Amino acid sequence: MAYPGRLTRDNAVLLIVDHQVGLPQGSYHPDLNNREFVGPTIPELQEVLHGIECIERTTVNAWGDPRIVTAVKHTGRKNIVVTGVSTDVCLAFPAMSALADGYAAYTMVDASGAFSKQQAEMGVMRMVQAGVIPVCYSNVAVEILGDNANPEANHVYSALSMPFAGLVTALNQHFSRK
Repeated sequence: MAYPGRLTRDNAVLLIVDHQVGLPQGSYHPDLNNREFVGPTIPELQEVLHGIECIERTTVNAWGDPRIVTAVKHTGRKNIVVTGVSTDVCLAFPAMSALADGYAAYTMVDASGAFSKQQAEMGVMRMVQAGVIPVCYSNVAVEILGDNANPEANHVYSALSMPFAGLVTALNQHFSRK
């Protein structure tokens, strides 16, 4: 697949899959139904995404739920950035499915996890073989930022805990005075 071009605010959409309190723990209780097992969205994520619709589903592959596909299509954006709680399932399945539907699919592997190192490695390998583009969350944030002179640059770098965030701020202030 050819490079689809730079990610921007106008051409990319973020799909966050299965970041629920029960899934990262990998616990399962047969007496609970699916909703109780996985639980609500992680509270810290709910706080940041206030006002963004969460679609509860039962399909293993998030892309298998027509409401999710419709929500992504309604954005009009062709670059889909996916993060999923498990690399080999929650991340891989919707990314590969979106790719098959004509989207450029990027997967934030460092914002996803796995129950074993082998599951993570095989999940990434499978996605790469399918044509999905693996990235880190910092790659996505900085690429979308696009310009270190952007007034949001300091916030982006600080949020990413990059040690040179102060330098970017100083440079921005210096060049904005000229």
